Amino acid sequence: MSKKRCPWCLGNTLYEEYHDLEWGVPVFEDTVLFGFLVLESFQAGLSWLTILKKRENFRKAFYDFDIKKVADFSTEDVENLLNNAGIVRNRLKIEAAINNAKRVLEIQNEHASLSDYLWNFTNHQPIINNIETHKDVPATTPLSEKISKELKKKGFKFLGPTTVYAFMQAVGMVNDHENDCFKKEM
Repeated sequence: MSKKRCPWCLGNTLYEEYHDLEWGVPVFEDTVLFGFLVLESFQAGLSWLTILKKRENFRKAFYDFDIKKVADFSTEDVENLLNNAGIVRNRLKIEAAINNAKRVLEIQNEHASLSDYLWNFTNHQPIINNIETHKDVPATTPLSEKISKELKKKGFKFLGPTTVYAFMQAVGMVNDHENDCFKKEM
């Protein structure tokens, strides 16, 4: 008998693996959280599958999302990234990733960790939503709007409420698996 999955991932092995192993699983490691912030900001205007297909290239290009290394990227690094066909080549998004790495370092100095800062918005617990069908999944929530505003105040870029909500889903701050999905109870 096959597992019941959320329908958005069906029919693509890469999507199904991402759904089964990562989406909605709580993440507390700063480097992984930063990696998802980068990937989600690059996803804006594109499909998540496009980003998943390029994820390994992003990891290499951004030094496994090493926050300090990305914060120190130079103009030459930006130009190299713009010539890297393995990633999404968008100057504003590349510059936003570098800027956001610098903002993460500031948060780490202020709040012990990016994880503590972000998870504080959910009282350090995943929000488990009642999702009957994919139509019940919001694009934004008041909380994603609040987090987006707070991040913008801190100088983050390319992290609007929709992107922040997708990030929250990806890193398990919210669990939006459909109620009959095998991952709902995980």
